[in-house]
Amino acid sequence: MIRKFSQDELFAMAESEFGSESPIYRIFKNCYSNTLEQTIDVLPDGSVFAVTGDIPAMWLRDSAAQFRPYLIVDDEKALQIVRGIIKRQFYYINHDPYANAFNREPNGRGHQNDLTEMTPLIWERKYEVDSLCYPLQLAYLYWKATGRTDCFDESFASAVSKILEVWETEQNHERSSYSFQRFDCVPSDTLPNEGRGTPVGYTGMTWSGFRPSDDACQYGYLVPSNMFAVVVLGYLEEIAVNVLNDAELANRARELAREIDEGIRKYAVVDHPQHGTVYAYETDGLGNYNFMDDANVPSLLSAPYLGYAAADDEVYLNTRRLILSETNPYYYKGTQAQGIGSPHTPPRYVWHIALAIQGLTSTERSEKRALLELMARTDGGTGFMHEGFDVDDPAKYTRGWFSWANSMFCELVFDYLGIGLNQQLNNGKGR
Repeated sequence: MIRKFSQDELFAMAESEFGSESPIYRIFKNCYSNTLEQTIDVLPDGSVFAVTGDIPAMWLRDSAAQFRPYLIVDDEKALQIVRGIIKRQFYYINHDPYANAFNREPNGRGHQNDLTEMTPLIWERKYEVDSLCYPLQLAYLYWKATGRTDCFDESFASAVSKILEVWETEQNHERSSYSFQRFDCVPSDTLPNEGRGTPVGYTGMTWSGFRPSDDACQYGYLVPSNMFAVVVLGYLEEIAVNVLNDAELANRARELAREIDEGIRKYAVVDHPQHGTVYAYETDGLGNYNFMDDANVPSLLSAPYLGYAAADDEVYLNTRRLILSETNPYYYKGTQAQGIGSPHTPPRYVWHIALAIQGLTSTERSEKRALLELMARTDGGTGFMHEGFDVDDPAKYTRGWFSWANSMFCELVFDYLGIGLNQQLNNGKGR
């Protein structure tokens, strides 16, 4: 189990390092408290519904990322909230493993006019590989942080079966029944080819309709999400062996991880004319590649954070140089900031999440500190993090309340203090 700290200890450590008048300290206290106190709704069954901030729906991805930092907190109430989040996530996956965001109850809110298999419980049904990775990661980290196995119940087992079935099916997307169309929208909000997406060939990787930005993939094999799947399948194998005593499940997870990983290394590792051997962001298995990175996680930049690649791995370092340069069409430089943005937000908007990941994957303590200071300077005077902000004017930003970004700021603070979750669990070394 990891070492845990009380809230008072965490605040005292941050105050000692940054100073009580530091913007970093002030924003850390705001962000830490806000997610735990303002985003949750404990339901009668003990599960927890968590909004992502200013959108009244629960994203599988966001809710897991929002509550990762609380796994190092010596607070039974906080740990029970994390347990409740996990319970709710697997309830939703059992309802529909292809959906990415859900309502508190079957109230019919959200995008009910999309042409896909919607239900009143679903807010949005954009299929994203990472939406299934994150709940597995959170359950695994909860086990490692607490030693408790209560989250590995019948609902978990049923959801795991559905996750594996989806990922195996989507290795051959032509076998899948999933399609998605949204009308009267920007092209990134829908899939072409009557909702099937652009054509793909078999690679061993598993297909994704959408990126963690909720934007449509240009090519169907989203490499960072496949990296994440390899890592969490390793977690699942460990759970199957050490908790569930299920050799069949362990073998199934191991084999699928092997196939996806081989697909990444065969089809997504490419020689770039400027940066050497790098990971592509997306590919279709038909010879097409997308060289970029997006601010959302999983990203190529986040590979060490996810546990897929070592921070000093040559291919990763080449990729890092590419995506932290203007070779990446979503890397922006301005008078107030520079970093990775997203086609999901306006041009020249950098994301706080991407800045946090840049710090969390850096091997230089000075870079971590500089990024914390940059994030604190670009809060738009609100005391909180945002989605994207203008690199020339941080007072212009998207999403005034974005809990995922707030939690990522907290994670970078913990990492800088030497008590981060990845550091304690040693997940950052890579495969």
